[in-house]
Amino acid sequence: MTINIGTRYLGLDLRSPIVASAAPHNGEPVTARLLERAGVGAIVLPSLFEEEILAEEIELSRSLEQGTEHFAEALDYFPAVENFVGAADRYLASLERIKTEVAVPVIASLNASTSGGWVRYARRIEATGADALELNLYHVAADPHRTAANMEAADLELIAAVRASVGIPLAIKVSPYYSAFANFAAAAVSAGADGLVLFNRFYQPDIDLDTLDVVPRLELSQPWEMRLPARWIAILRPQLGPGVSLAATTGVQTGNDVVKGLMVGADVVMMTSALLRDGPEHVRTVEAEMRAWLTDHEYESVEELRGCASAATVEDPSAFERANYMQTLRSWVTPRELNAT
Repeated sequence: MTINIGTRYLGLDLRSPIVASAAPHNGEPVTARLLERAGVGAIVLPSLFEEEILAEEIELSRSLEQGTEHFAEALDYFPAVENFVGAADRYLASLERIKTEVAVPVIASLNASTSGGWVRYARRIEATGADALELNLYHVAADPHRTAANMEAADLELIAAVRASVGIPLAIKVSPYYSAFANFAAAAVSAGADGLVLFNRFYQPDIDLDTLDVVPRLELSQPWEMRLPARWIAILRPQLGPGVSLAATTGVQTGNDVVKGLMVGADVVMMTSALLRDGPEHVRTVEAEMRAWLTDHEYESVEELRGCASAATVEDPSAFERANYMQTLRSWVTPRELNAT
């Protein structure tokens, strides 16, 4: 039996629902080619961070101005810098090169810190040829003077601003930490989002006990972490309708994980940690596992499978909300009880 694993995401036709989500190595043409050969449906580039752009510009200005406050003639030491190649230029050059070397859709990712930055770099990304743009809403609500309503309003304003400035498909990668996430998801779509990527995974800092410094700690995702995006996609799919693209990300390791994401209603399922750990070739393994499951269960296409376990189709939709809370708690079996059986 021939199985059609093609899908549609953000209005783009993909050969597979397996997408390489934003990761540092995706910005390298060699890796992009390997991912395409392994069978991904699309490639999401690493995020362009406005903070990195500004930091480089500030450091350049500081270096060029050093000593000018002491010696007037220091102003003539250096020629004007007209062709400074910064983080944004390098990012766009990488995007342009990857677009010439792979045939699968290439989705750029942007994380800015100012409204002007979002719009300015979104336009440059579109002009360079990205097939779609993913806005990475990565921020922590740590300001006690900003309410949840303030934070949400600011996010919706920037979505609307970017939507008004570019014509390519627009996805919003969000965290699960909104006070009323279903409401925000619907509002993001109303503001102009073509799709949602669930969820952004915040990396938590750690403390170095020797230096007392706050240090980064990168932990690759684990399979159990996929339960959160799967739960919310199952809830949102019937609410938002088939016209809104949904992507599941975080914790995706195997073909069975991809199947679960599709069952709850995802259009694509994204992978990062598994590809960092096992390399681009892991995509072939995941696709083979997915195909085997579809064959064993007599599905002829991804489309036929999609949404069969969403809140609109399962026998007990409340299982995705609170109804299974007590059952989950009571499902714990101690090692002693397990040995007794």
